[in-house]
Amino acid sequence: MNDRTDPTPLSRRALLKSAGVLGAAGLLAPWLGAPPPALAQGNLGNLVPEEPVEATLKRLFGGRPIKDGSSAIKLELPIIAENGALVPISVEVASLMTPQSYVKTIYVISDKNRRPMNARFTLTPASGQAFVATNLRLGESTDVRAVAELSDGTLLMARRDVKVTIGGCGG
Repeated sequence: MNDRTDPTPLSRRALLKSAGVLGAAGLLAPWLGAPPPALAQGNLGNLVPEEPVEATLKRLFGGRPIKDGSSAIKLELPIIAENGALVPISVEVASLMTPQSYVKTIYVISDKNRRPMNARFTLTPASGQAFVATNLRLGESTDVRAVAELSDGTLLMARRDVKVTIGGCGG
């Protein structure tokens, strides 16, 4: 006797037929107007190994001028990093965070890393202040840059040289 409560049992033949229809529908979806698969975010997802810092800056900022922001950007990181695998950094931008004028994005870029862009932080006026902190991996002694993009499109940059005694990125 069958203890199932389902009045219509699913036969093996019906199951295989349903699976075949679903598979065919999946193959035909691109031609039937289904949405395309999600791609990586903008051109940040298209990082190339061994990309030089000049190519990174061009990819991120195009031809926009980058002004000296050393008076507005407080970049804190050790002058000598004993271990490149763990280098603490903090970036603070002296700017009002109002809806009319605020720091939109902070980029952390290390010149001699294989992939120079280490971090990208997106901020809003609700952030209250333009301050970020993290740890970096540096493969060798290098300049580390903090680039702040303001809401009006202005780019400010501060730079600091870091001596690494033990590399953290295999360098």
